[in-house]
Amino acid sequence: MSRRSGVLEFAVLGLLHDAPMHGYELRKRLNVLLGSFRAFSYGTLYPCLKSLVAQGFLVEDNPDTQYVPATALNGKRSKIVYRLSAEGKQRFEELLADSGPDAWEDEHFGVHFAFFGQTDRAVRMRVLEGRRSRLEERLERMRSSIARTRERFDDYTLELQRHGLESVEREVRWLNELIETERANRTGRAAAPPGGSATPQTSDGRDRVDGSPDPLRSPYDRPGRSV
Repeated sequence: MSRRSGVLEFAVLGLLHDAPMHGYELRKRLNVLLGSFRAFSYGTLYPCLKSLVAQGFLVEDNPDTQYVPATALNGKRSKIVYRLSAEGKQRFEELLADSGPDAWEDEHFGVHFAFFGQTDRAVRMRVLEGRRSRLEERLERMRSSIARTRERFDDYTLELQRHGLESVEREVRWLNELIETERANRTGRAAAPPGGSATPQTSDGRDRVDGSPDPLRSPYDRPGRSV
């Protein structure tokens, strides 16, 4: 399975984990939730769905209805509703728990982050730290490249390189803030959330009386989930 198809599989299983939906709605959710999937078409999504059905990860709720991809000519949409099987839920949990090097890459990281609300805190931490490590390596290469090629490129090419460098530096700073928040949540220390200041607490660590959120609760933890 290619890296891109693996990303799509993860995204499809994750979205269907929340609720069953038909192919057209699934594609809309992919486009809205995961911006990197905007270029995907029914020609890409449909084979992925069929493959997941064949592997037993998805179930077609009305398999007697023939699937016809939407086109500008026929205007038809699929009436097949896809839902996760027990095996599909297990597969999604396996992908969710993956914190290895693939999870740090550009496309994989975006999908993992989209489902951080369902991810164990320790896995979140490993993915964030791995992503930061990967970007720090990239920064070192970019800085070395700019230093070597400074005299060979014109001002516009150098500005483009600097723009790329600054984009990576911003993401590293963002990751540092997220990691610090996760560490504070784990140790019980009050920490400022990314881009803001810590919310005052009562002495026993509960939310303030004024109803403001508990700063020790991870922004990715869903109510009722144990981690």
